[in-house]
Amino acid sequence: MKISEIEIYAIHLPLYEPFIISYATYDYMPSIIVKIITDSGHVGYGEGVADEHVTGESWESTFAILKNTLAPVLIGENPRNMERIHNLMDATIYGVPTAKAAIDIACYDVVGKSLGVPVYDLLGGRYHAEFPITHVLSIAPPEAMAKEAEEKVALGYRSMKMKVGTQVAEDVKRIQAVRARVGEDIAIRVDVNQGWKNSANTLQGLRDLEQCSLDWLEQPVLADDIDGMVEVKSKSSVPVMIDEGMRGVRDMREIIAKRAADKVNIKLMKCGGIYPATKLAHMAEMAGIECQIGSMVESSIGSAAGFHVAFSKKVMTSVELTGPLKFSKDIGNLHYDVPFIRLNDKPGLGIDIDEQVLSELTVFSEKVSG
Repeated sequence: MKISEIEIYAIHLPLYEPFIISYATYDYMPSIIVKIITDSGHVGYGEGVADEHVTGESWESTFAILKNTLAPVLIGENPRNMERIHNLMDATIYGVPTAKAAIDIACYDVVGKSLGVPVYDLLGGRYHAEFPITHVLSIAPPEAMAKEAEEKVALGYRSMKMKVGTQVAEDVKRIQAVRARVGEDIAIRVDVNQGWKNSANTLQGLRDLEQCSLDWLEQPVLADDIDGMVEVKSKSSVPVMIDEGMRGVRDMREIIAKRAADKVNIKLMKCGGIYPATKLAHMAEMAGIECQIGSMVESSIGSAAGFHVAFSKKVMTSVELTGPLKFSKDIGNLHYDVPFIRLNDKPGLGIDIDEQVLSELTVFSEKVSG
């Protein structure tokens, strides 16, 4: 089996409501979809959702790199040879993990389909039966976030991820309002997205949140400030998670050496796809660090890929892949049993792609063949 053609689609995924985090507001999610066609007639889909603030990639640059740089060198390659595929991509261009993730995911999808097995079987088999879904609260006034959290608890959700990262004092009010509204039995995870800048601000905020029983605090300081994370971890009893500060193997080595986190958030778009994500999970497991699979708010394609990694690894203790629940129109049909996610046993990613919707959401596209 060899790759005979790669189609690349630049699309806009429509959101029900704007998604607001510390450094950006999204009215829709720009995404790049990759379709790999093999000489055996099998088809696989991948996705790349870029974030300039995390990996330095943009929607436009990801499309251009896939079209001009990566796709041409992969024509004629066997998608089963994942180590070789990644080595070719790495030798062709440094970095650009989101572009590489789109290719990686499409390769796993097409290989799973060709063998008649789900992607998690290619990763060592299934470990978890299900994961609870965490509802993500984007930044809003305290009362609005508390009201939304209360509504989601009524629907069965048992955990909330709060997006904060503005002024520390205002964020404290948001967190306190949600805790007061949902009670003590609901898990609250706080994602600062680097918004508190440094360890001093973070420790000040945590002192004011001592009574809020947080599950964990995610990336309060700037991404490259691993020493700041060390200080927060050493001076607070609240577990800390690194997200933007952990992009690949080099970052993971430093985090492990300095014991800078209790948990790491592995995202396929940060590390280059399913294959590198499994390597990071193994590193974390050997160091005794828990893992979460998160996302850049991806469609059913990217979200399904993340779930396959999470379901196959014991070290994965949580998931935050809720993109498809936020879109008013999606190109795939990943199914959520709210408030749980349970994967099926269909081949590849286990989802169907609606080509008509893909065409409707496409802004521009390109085809690369031998």
